[in-house]
Amino acid sequence: MDSSSHRHHAVCIPFPAQGHINPVLKLAKILHQKGFYITFVNTEFNHKRLLKSRGPDALNGLPSFRFETIPDGLPPTDVDATQDIPSLCDSTSKTCLPHFKQLLRKLNDFASTSKVPHVSCIVSDGVMSFTLDAAEELGIPEVLFWTTSACGFLGYVHYRQLMEKGYTPLKDESYLTNGYLNTVIDWIPTMEGIRLRDLPSFLRTTDPNFVMLDFILSETERARKASAIILNTFDDLEHESLDALNSMLPPVYSVGPLHLVLNHNVDNSELKQIGSNLWKEEPECLQWLDSKEPNSVVYVNFGSITVMTADQLNEFAWGLANSKQPFLWVIRPDLVGDESAVVPAEFVAETKDRGMLATWCPQEQVLNHPSVGGFLTHSGWNSTIESISGGVPMTCWPFFAEQQTNCWYSCTKWGIGEEIDNNVKRDEVESLVRELIKGEKGKDMKKKAVEWERKAKKATVNSDGSSYRNLDKIIQLLCTPRA
Repeated sequence: MDSSSHRHHAVCIPFPAQGHINPVLKLAKILHQKGFYITFVNTEFNHKRLLKSRGPDALNGLPSFRFETIPDGLPPTDVDATQDIPSLCDSTSKTCLPHFKQLLRKLNDFASTSKVPHVSCIVSDGVMSFTLDAAEELGIPEVLFWTTSACGFLGYVHYRQLMEKGYTPLKDESYLTNGYLNTVIDWIPTMEGIRLRDLPSFLRTTDPNFVMLDFILSETERARKASAIILNTFDDLEHESLDALNSMLPPVYSVGPLHLVLNHNVDNSELKQIGSNLWKEEPECLQWLDSKEPNSVVYVNFGSITVMTADQLNEFAWGLANSKQPFLWVIRPDLVGDESAVVPAEFVAETKDRGMLATWCPQEQVLNHPSVGGFLTHSGWNSTIESISGGVPMTCWPFFAEQQTNCWYSCTKWGIGEEIDNNVKRDEVESLVRELIKGEKGKDMKKKAVEWERKAKKATVNSDGSSYRNLDKIIQLLCTPRA
């Protein structure tokens, strides 16, 4: 399809971290398949990382699916790791708008002298809401894509009340360890029984000027100005949280799991080749899984941002070794803060016949592999929704942001998870991993996960599915000039 056959031009812009780029790119591909010309905007830093991980031609795009960049406002660096999140939030919200507006002017100037359509709508990450000012100036619709779960987003939306009621900032450091975080919050709709520790973790600060508190307040307030808000979830899983959000904000639509929508709708092989992983994938993981028994392997991956201490890495390693279960463990080079992430040589020797270590892998394919029986995860939302869609139960070790909320829902509401104590010990890792793969509770969680998998597919694949219908509504909205 050449650019002249497109009537609508969507500019898609994710927050510049791996867990945001992936779902926004999936949505951009779906919109392209539905006839939109796409401009996908990365930061200069991530553009360079993508070229490094995927090859020099990786972002050449297609005639009607183009990549552009804007600066993120942070000092230049060549580190192959996610930038500091609070610094990135502060910088993007304060410095990116002029660069984004300049890019839109450039795109529209080019459209005036070519067959490319003028920019007609914006699909922005929910935490890049400065883009709303640009949409308003151009008089075009903008949809905000919050890449969290509905329950995680609901937690963020209640930050203002949590501050007004004095739950945060904490009085002093002792409140992190004295049991205060176990306080039950009984007034957030649909979250009966949730504790302070299960709400998004930026609350755990003693600093009233902590940049993330102000950032979340501002982004959730600005969400009200969007034409609509979309979430990568599905109604059956999170209808209560979605209903609560819809009573407070512009229309909120569930359109996920997006990878199921993408796999079902997009058959353009060139489009499928466009990837977004910032680390180089090791596809040999899949060949290794082919040699294993069904439902026998524990897949271990703590996502793109989690960092742990060398001691915690050690405890996870020996817990996995002592469980005697086969495992595929993804260890990013920057998993242990400033040190390189190295597991003990004795651990490697002891597990060489049943373990595989990798630096990054094609996760969606791994979670759909018949050999994978359980997932030891940080409970990031992409990982959680991909695990649910693969019918894979989870052992959860949440790190930050709304991962704690995803973990609480996985364990208490959806019946597909069990939590590891933050102060990780090898004996607990061993027993929970064994339970996950071989135990009665593991079997119950597997049964529930398979049931959620069925519902996820029903939401996305059939024309009467909730996410299928909601995507149609979003497309209609993006094609309608702003009132």
